[in-house]
Amino acid sequence: HGGHHESGLRAGTYNVPGIAGFGEAARLALEEIGPGTAAIQDLRDRLENGMKATCPGVSIAGALAPRLPNTTTALFSGVESEAILTLLDMRGISVSSGSACSTGSKDPSHVLRAMNVDRNLANSAVRFSLSRFNTAHEIDYTLEVLADVIDRLRRISPYV
Repeated sequence: HGGHHESGLRAGTYNVPGIAGFGEAARLALEEIGPGTAAIQDLRDRLENGMKATCPGVSIAGALAPRLPNTTTALFSGVESEAILTLLDMRGISVSSGSACSTGSKDPSHVLRAMNVDRNLANSAVRFSLSRFNTAHEIDYTLEVLADVIDRLRRISPYV
């Protein structure tokens, strides 16, 4: 409901700076979408291939399905995601457990459960999200730290 303008449908003056800003943001996003997407997917693939090479027993959720180029969810058998998150955080690496839509929940991701992922394996899920600002050096650092973290946790895990 608006003011008396345009049969009560417009309450006041248009937000011209907001409209112009949104237009510029859309233009910049369109400019970046092609080359930016390919570069991010290359980093994601580097991360996934590195995890497979350095973390035995890892699996990538939905690896064979069409998916976003910037996100990967890794499942680390025999360890719990919260322990992984804590140890990675201590080394300056920010990741999440489960899926974005279940953040904060202690239950395994309903998405992973719908994919018929075993409950214990679903509790090991770690989500890595990348952007155009990430670098190959950061991926390599993450892989180095992650391999150490997974090895360390598996050595003390009662599930392995």
